[in-house]
Amino acid sequence: MSAEFIPSGGLLAALDLLQVSQCSAVLHVRLNRPAKRNAISDALIAQIHTAFVNLPADVRAVVLSGEGAHFCAGLDLAELVERDIGSAVLHSRSWHAAFDAIQFGRVPVIAVLHGAVVGGGLELAASCHLRVAEPSAYFGLPEGQRGIFVGGGGSVRVPRLMGVARMTDMMLTGRVYDAAEGERAGLLQYLVGETEGLAKGIALAQKVASNAPMSAFAVLQALPRIAEMAPAEGLFTESLMAAVAESTPEAQVRLRAFLEGRAGKVVKA
Repeated sequence: MSAEFIPSGGLLAALDLLQVSQCSAVLHVRLNRPAKRNAISDALIAQIHTAFVNLPADVRAVVLSGEGAHFCAGLDLAELVERDIGSAVLHSRSWHAAFDAIQFGRVPVIAVLHGAVVGGGLELAASCHLRVAEPSAYFGLPEGQRGIFVGGGGSVRVPRLMGVARMTDMMLTGRVYDAAEGERAGLLQYLVGETEGLAKGIALAQKVASNAPMSAFAVLQALPRIAEMAPAEGLFTESLMAAVAESTPEAQVRLRAFLEGRAGKVVKA
């Protein structure tokens, strides 16, 4: 990566299952259990949650990736055996809290995917706002073959990306999607060459970090909620959010720059 990322200090530096570094307004959070294919343990989910609720004030976008040959192979099954019903519910809710902190957090999050994006790894990726994948990435939901069910928000987020029928197929048959199939199914927005994922993710993060904060807030917080509303309520909420966003001083400056010819027009690159 061309940008120079500096290891974070303070609380983020103490998260030993993550590698956290920053370059200007972009934070890079890397899962750091390569020997376990970045499988998500109780400690790792807690550290993910901690990282995303304690983002530095000057961060405007986050890139999330995995160390080693895989993004994330899902739940660390060694920790699942012997749970009773009560502890299993609390375990699932801890994942929900961590992934909600990503999806409904303060800044956009771009996931860079390679190797296994399986089970809980796909649930994690689905909580991010943009997904970039390299050709090595593959997607699976093996919970059906393990005798379990998704518990990290997958039943809510994954169907919104690929549809209920495709997710049903993956869970019932163990079907695995390669990167190209994942792109066609809607699991990712950008398919790049091998080893190009991180550079693309950082470039996207730098671009979205330059957006007006209130516009970003509207996209992250209002858009997914409006999509779940009845049309009339959604349209009313849209009007309120549009009024708030366009009234901010930064929006007024940007609109004036466009009207005065000092801002670029929309063109196809």
